Amino acid sequence: MEDARQQEQAGLQPGFSLIELLTVLAVVAILLALGVPGFQSLLRNQRLSTSVNGFVGAIHMTRSEAIRRGARVDLAPADSADWARGWVVFVDQNGNQQADAGEAVIARQGAAARGMTIKSALTDSSKPYLAYNGSGRTRTNASSQTPQLGTISFFLDGGIRRIKLNFSGRARICNPELDKTCTGAGDAD
Repeated sequence: MEDARQQEQAGLQPGFSLIELLTVLAVVAILLALGVPGFQSLLRNQRLSTSVNGFVGAIHMTRSEAIRRGARVDLAPADSADWARGWVVFVDQNGNQQADAGEAVIARQGAAARGMTIKSALTDSSKPYLAYNGSGRTRTNASSQTPQLGTISFFLDGGIRRIKLNFSGRARICNPELDKTCTGAGDAD
């Protein structure tokens, strides 16, 4: 307390010197430089997880709606070509993998995170789509008895996540960085 009074009497204000302030700013800058790459990786992983989990949710919805309705239900890109621009779950009455006027749309999902690429390598690769029949199994457009199985890969800033569809149409998520059995389409991307 006495120091503060002596400084006031001498005309000095208590506070930080310029050297102390610059030292603190240098330490903060170093800590930020060390933390930013880890934070960017965290954001990338979160964006990948969010998109993959949303897609798996759409797969489960498509399957359960097909079972509930006892009829074919499809999951396809909203624009008929690019999964990254969004997807739609609908009752595909004419089998063209597009939500046409008059066909019941069950759910829509908007575009994935900016910069994300989504590629599918499925049994029927003529068009990107997943179709489930009334028994809850995937099917191709050509035959309700031929399963639509394969891999859907999500790419973002060097990160990859995959959805694997098995013979019965069940989906599992895998991360090739952690699971060496998680290979699939687009490994070179």
